[in-house]
Amino acid sequence: MPHQTPSFPPPQAKPPVSVLPIHHNWQTAASANGFEIIRRCADPAYVELKCQTCGRAHQKRHSVILGSTPVCPHCVQNRWREDAAAAELEWLGRDPQDPKRGRYRAPCGHEVSRQFELIKRIAGGACALRCETCQRAKEEAEATAAGWTLLGPAHEHGVNYRLYRHECGHEQEIARMNMRTERLICAGCGIGWSASPSFIYCMRFQLPGLPALVKLGFSRNPKSRMKWQLLRRPDLSEHAQPSGQILRSIQIRTGHLALCLEKKMHAALRRSHPGSVVPPQHYRPWLKVKSEIYTANLEPVILDLLDRLDPGTPAPD
Repeated sequence: MPHQTPSFPPPQAKPPVSVLPIHHNWQTAASANGFEIIRRCADPAYVELKCQTCGRAHQKRHSVILGSTPVCPHCVQNRWREDAAAAELEWLGRDPQDPKRGRYRAPCGHEVSRQFELIKRIAGGACALRCETCQRAKEEAEATAAGWTLLGPAHEHGVNYRLYRHECGHEQEIARMNMRTERLICAGCGIGWSASPSFIYCMRFQLPGLPALVKLGFSRNPKSRMKWQLLRRPDLSEHAQPSGQILRSIQIRTGHLALCLEKKMHAALRRSHPGSVVPPQHYRPWLKVKSEIYTANLEPVILDLLDRLDPGTPAPD
């Protein structure tokens, strides 16, 4: 008996998209959220929505319209662009690696990736943008000025530390603030402050509402001490005419000797000019020290002491 091939009814053709119904409850739900359903899409699960705010269209599952709150991606992107402009950044688009981030061009010209919420905070003035490229260049310059090379982030310490290589070849993790202020010692070739060379200096300060003041002191790095340890407000050292000025500094072969000489000089000044010692309450709002500040009439006296100072002999009594 010959084999007979079974016959099946021909498949029914899908109705064209143009005749697929847009149900009334879909349209009602879309309208309640600020949209209008324009048409059904080729995929029956999707419809095309027109935003009543921006007028642009996008596709969305009809289940989202019924069970959730649809959002216009064009309006969202407009808000991201507006936030970027308010933060003085140029919007470049979403970050393809992270849906919560966008790509921006900073005022310095470099591209950065940031979370959208952070850009809102920057636009509101709650924080500022820090460009990684510029920050790296800044930290490299700080290290070079101190005789080091920046290698990268620290491995054993926290985020405030970096890994550096000293001129001698020794690698060391150092707090960035110590590198910035040059208050550090190389563990490979360095020696402590008492045995390393130091300076005795005379500084002049012009503080708001006060006549000029002078300070006699010692430091391995007088410039760093003036900017980072003496001035209470950093902006005082950034004016067109700085409030702190190093008038003269004399190098002493060791920090211990510099300390001894400085103490003798202060004792001599207090004995011979007791009325020139300025009480600390006068300069406390602007300087972090509690003593060693004198009126400006002692400036030539202190400079003369420095001129006559012999690092190998005691200061005159």
